[in-house]
Amino acid sequence: MYGSHLSIAGGMERALLEAESLGLDTVQVFTRNQQQWRIPPLESAGVELFRQHAHRLHFDRIVAHDSYLINLAADDLELRQKSVDALTTELERCDRLGIFALVTHGGSHGGAGEATGIARLAESLNAVLAKTDALTLLCLETTAGQGASLNYRFEHIRDVIAAIEHPARVAVCMDTAHIFAAGYDLQTAESSERVLDEFDRVIGINRLAAMHLNDSLKPLASRVDRHAHIGRGMIGLDAFSVIVRHPRLKALPKILETPKADAPDGRPWDAVNLQLLKLLEAGAATDSAEIKSLIHKNPLSSGKSVPASPAPQKAKAMKGEKGAGKKVAGKNTGSKK
Repeated sequence: MYGSHLSIAGGMERALLEAESLGLDTVQVFTRNQQQWRIPPLESAGVELFRQHAHRLHFDRIVAHDSYLINLAADDLELRQKSVDALTTELERCDRLGIFALVTHGGSHGGAGEATGIARLAESLNAVLAKTDALTLLCLETTAGQGASLNYRFEHIRDVIAAIEHPARVAVCMDTAHIFAAGYDLQTAESSERVLDEFDRVIGINRLAAMHLNDSLKPLASRVDRHAHIGRGMIGLDAFSVIVRHPRLKALPKILETPKADAPDGRPWDAVNLQLLKLLEAGAATDSAEIKSLIHKNPLSSGKSVPASPAPQKAKAMKGEKGAGKKVAGKNTGSKK
């Protein structure tokens, strides 16, 4: 099941219609302007139109992403409460729209330390879940580990879920670019299998409710979040081949958050990335003529394509945490998140 993060400009249903035109199976959206704290109420007509199109398209695994302003692990009590209130409202909006899962970041501990940040995060999530009976799953996203951000290690998410009073209402969204930047090696099929096995051992693969499929412009363990088109970054195609063929991941919404623009062949890059993923799922080898032809027809803007399977890098030692990483203004840039 494949989707992409698409714009809701002109009405939330516009994202569904664009997904339909791209041949996608689902979609990810913001339910409002994610750069502002102000959350306008949903209009009944807009909600009904969104639900009608979702039903018509059989999109039963739609994903939303919350605002990057939210920091559930903040040291500042006012900011933390503001974040709890905002996430509660986001969850209720998703429930009204019939959205399957809402993805949220773990936030930044701001220098207080990971243990303190994890405790704050769990406390905030419990407060959110106590304030609403929304059926939408709340998904903790794996992060790249920029600055003082949490959830860049599987163990962080495990410990947060262990402290949740209603754990069945919480799930996980794995972002390939993020975990690669955090130090999980996805450079070969074998290493990718090991990463999935580690996730299953630490958290449980049954906890996965969604995935973000993004290649990475930055190297392994860089702790820097920059997205690239599938097969055009430092991860390469082997990891995506493993993921799209994995029987336990087949039914998960797999969302593209790659740069938005038209590819050299005239199609949206989303269409090119989708075609690549479907070829891999169908069994095409990463060095097959079909794959090579698709990449050759769509060189990057520099005129140079990153090799489909770059040589494995030696992982760097985990960097110390210094300050909080900046948040990107919006997903439609596709370059970082």
